[in-house]
Amino acid sequence: MRILRTPPLVPDPPPARHRPPTARRAAVRVVTLTTILGLTLGTAACAPGGRGPDDPTCPNGKIAFGVEPFESPDTLEPAYRAIAADLGRALDYEVEVQVVDDYSAEVLAMRNGSLTLGQFGPLGYVFADRVARAEPVVSFGDADGVLSTYTAGIWVAADSPIRTVADLRGRQLALGSVGSTSGDALPRMAVSEAGLREDDLRMDYAGGHPEALLALTNGAVDAAEINSQTLATATADGTFRPGDFRQIWISGPVPNDPVTVAGDAPAELKENLRRALTSLSPETISEVARLLDVDPPGPLVPVTKDDYTSLFRLADELHMTPEDIS
Repeated sequence: MRILRTPPLVPDPPPARHRPPTARRAAVRVVTLTTILGLTLGTAACAPGGRGPDDPTCPNGKIAFGVEPFESPDTLEPAYRAIAADLGRALDYEVEVQVVDDYSAEVLAMRNGSLTLGQFGPLGYVFADRVARAEPVVSFGDADGVLSTYTAGIWVAADSPIRTVADLRGRQLALGSVGSTSGDALPRMAVSEAGLREDDLRMDYAGGHPEALLALTNGAVDAAEINSQTLATATADGTFRPGDFRQIWISGPVPNDPVTVAGDAPAELKENLRRALTSLSPETISEVARLLDVDPPGPLVPVTKDDYTSLFRLADELHMTPEDIS
């Protein structure tokens, strides 16, 4: 497969992305990773409870919270800033959000001990479990307190002759990014189940869900993966008009992203995090929930590995290994 280059959905951020320390809230910092080698943690004491970096419930002097890049950093940072601020107050720790470059960077960061918390896509969590022993803690619940789900989809222009996945033979399909549940694995499974080999069509990675959608709306490809989360956001923002396009395939429901904790974290810290995360108000998580198409949201709900059994099966059916997301 090739990397498909499409115009960015949002302008590239300026080089000096970070605000000066005086403009940051004391309880939270947001860091965008440009490379996994640059992911380092300071040793400042956890504020304001007086805990030092040697406290087992405050590793490295702060709680580092990694977030998968399912939208642009400019969109994700303010949404997660609210969660980190309230989480920091509940824990009496500093919480630092780190928007990672890709799934593999986040898995590696958790394995290397650079992340205490990490929100992964469902398939990304499978590899975080296998590589970094990540443990799911919570996910996004609906207003009834039920674990929310989303769907993967493949879309074409409304006037396209393509009616089924099998009709993609000889065509170009834009995928999201390597290792994505709805932007990689599920569309590839749909292609296989339609009786096509991967070399029967051209599948190119656009670099993310918004970029795959943009490739379709710009007429650069014959079809694109668009999951229900990206569809809802782009429709609300006016960057996608569903009436101009047609969905030719939809997956079954996929459990929403788990927030995980490092497997080797102290038991007391794991319990503190679970208690604090489930106590966050729906208002605090509302912007992230909107990006994940959970509207209206309820509180974060506890989850376990069993909630993601179908994703472990998917990885095995596609013979995916950790190298497949790097």
